[in-house]
Amino acid sequence: MNNQTLVIYDFKILYEILKEVEEHLNFNLINTKKLIDKDRKTKKNQNHLIISNKKIKDFDEYMLINHSPINLTKLIESINIRFLKKKYNQQSDIDLGKYRLNLNSRKMYNGDVSLALTEREANIIIYLKNSVEPVKISKLQTEVWGYNSKLDTHTVETHIYRLRKKINNFFKDGEFIKSSKKGYTI
Repeated sequence: MNNQTLVIYDFKILYEILKEVEEHLNFNLINTKKLIDKDRKTKKNQNHLIISNKKIKDFDEYMLINHSPINLTKLIESINIRFLKKKYNQQSDIDLGKYRLNLNSRKMYNGDVSLALTEREANIIIYLKNSVEPVKISKLQTEVWGYNSKLDTHTVETHIYRLRKKINNFFKDGEFIKSSKKGYTI
């Protein structure tokens, strides 16, 4: 069974039509308002898409269908495309504890607040996040910059300093990137 769910919100006729062909659909089908109410509280709707024939108050992400007749083939195609886009966007998010990094937009999020990062800053964060051990400057030079580790440069320290300052100024978090004698960690 697919983990993507189509929620039909207050649109009984569409639900009944899709229920007839449900075995041929690439997604689960439900007809409920409970999920919408839960989404309003959490501001999330991870694996589902909502379709309605009227505007849903306080909710941005849904498909509004307010025209007749409905071309069922085009509708299902449109639903599948929306699910693919949703899955792609979810796969580009990296969990950083209380933060989330979106690789597509190179933005770091804390809830609804976002901070734009440069490509290099995003690469530093990703590398540090994926490292089990603290990362030494020479390793960052080699892996993130592609420099020979024998070069004498303060590029890494400068970038880390600016990135820490940027995160601290924006999110008031001076502990996101930690440093020790062993190297940098997140």
